[in-house]
Amino acid sequence: MAHATLPDGFYDTIAHHLPPEQPVGRYGGRRRVSHEIVVRVIWFVLTTGGRWEDGPLQLGCSGRTAHRRLRAWEEAGVWDRIHADLLRMLREAGKLDLDLVVIDGVMVRAFGGGEQTGPSPVDRGKLGTKHTPMVSDTGVPLAIRTAPANASDHTQIIPLVLDFPKVGGKPGRPKEHPEVLVADRGYDSDSTRWLLRWMGIEPRIGKRRTPHGSGLGKVRWVVERTISWVKGFRRMRVRYDRLGVIRDAWATLAACGVCFRILMNDNM
Repeated sequence: MAHATLPDGFYDTIAHHLPPEQPVGRYGGRRRVSHEIVVRVIWFVLTTGGRWEDGPLQLGCSGRTAHRRLRAWEEAGVWDRIHADLLRMLREAGKLDLDLVVIDGVMVRAFGGGEQTGPSPVDRGKLGTKHTPMVSDTGVPLAIRTAPANASDHTQIIPLVLDFPKVGGKPGRPKEHPEVLVADRGYDSDSTRWLLRWMGIEPRIGKRRTPHGSGLGKVRWVVERTISWVKGFRRMRVRYDRLGVIRDAWATLAACGVCFRILMNDNM
């Protein structure tokens, strides 16, 4: 779903969330690379999965400059604000319902190790990272939690629910939590169910060692589709960044890309 060229309208949608452009100082000097050029390089690396140094020179920005701003904007909460604004626009457009959420996880290799990595139980103990997205009933990514690959699935649910976005866009107070949460057998935990019910959330979580045919698959498929959309951004398929702040930035930016695509697509 992702293309190396920045989608039309994406920068205009997010520009007002970026810090003000810095003018040239009173004593002159080189003008800073504009935010739009930097965003185009960041998008190129996200979609192609290439190294920072491999960005085309015609884009007008070095990879190191783009890397520095990606990190600075993540630390300033810029990507989170952009994601929240896109969710608001989706809700205004009638493309986002927050009553039901679906959760699932996906493993990625971490060749260089780094923060938020651990031995993968499904890849002979090689270092990896686990991404656990929470999506709406139509597949809109609401949050993505990053953890070491050996983190138990059921331990990711409560922190992810606490990251549930308070989305405006319609009259009334934004929802604090979803009403229903759906997950597969990997998240089976009585204590998790108890905590969810205490929070006012109905857990629909498959139970281990029970026959298939619970019907949850008719609802859960949307998170599988969203995971495939997120992995359409090649930088999300394999982890090369050692810093957790950079990985979090990529995850949020990938979620923004999926939200923008859904917003622009009249058939979704």
